[in-house]
Amino acid sequence: MDPGSVEKAAAALLDAYATGAPIAPLTEEHPGLTVPDAYAIQLAQVAAWTADGARIKGHKVGLTSAAMRRQFGVDQPDFGHLTDGMFYAEAAPIDVGRFLQPRIEPEVTFVLGRPLSGPGVTVADAVAAVDFVLPALEIIDSRIADWRITLADTIADNASSGGVVLGARPVRMDGLDLALTGCLLHRNGDLVDTGAGGAVLGSPVNALVWLANALGERGVGLEAGHVVLPGSVTAAVPVAPGDTFTAAFGGIGTVTASFGEAAC
Repeated sequence: MDPGSVEKAAAALLDAYATGAPIAPLTEEHPGLTVPDAYAIQLAQVAAWTADGARIKGHKVGLTSAAMRRQFGVDQPDFGHLTDGMFYAEAAPIDVGRFLQPRIEPEVTFVLGRPLSGPGVTVADAVAAVDFVLPALEIIDSRIADWRITLADTIADNASSGGVVLGARPVRMDGLDLALTGCLLHRNGDLVDTGAGGAVLGSPVNALVWLANALGERGVGLEAGHVVLPGSVTAAVPVAPGDTFTAAFGGIGTVTASFGEAAC
């Protein structure tokens, strides 16, 4: 894809954010859209955000569970960028109108205590770089109409990022087996799904390793203090105005995200 087409595609996605109107899949307009093309489109949006003052606070890994890959018909993980404007506090209702087609995902989240750069990152390297973990609820969203995404579509759309709510109690990884960490996801008090860390590439740590090496191939490293969302332990659940979600993780704690009505 030539640079002009990359900028045009990025502009269409940025316009979807601004107008709240999703667009047709990019792969329909560009049938030959490749994964490298899609990451170029993602980075063009990131450049626009940072030019407007946004700060990169971390990354997310998407499509790490078999359930999510089946749900969206894709066959490998991807990554996206997290900016400072994507983080929401537990205590404040989230305006659901800020999103187009929001869904919720429970995740065990890493906060790094030291830089981590690939390629060649091992599980031991990744564990040593983690300061602590937190329970999190990621809000995924799509600027692609009706979630009709291929892998290239979701990569171009910043890995379908929307926002994230982090729990407030940090937990050290000592003694935790994240592969065996279970999760109960409730919506408005009703249990809607269950999962475990093993659904995330066998362990959320494996997703961190994958991310560090995938970024390293592009000359990018993870920084101390960065937040890494490694992927959902359940399938994504649609969000409606007025919903309250709580994820409870064994040995890690709980996190709650409450959604208000859409602002006029």
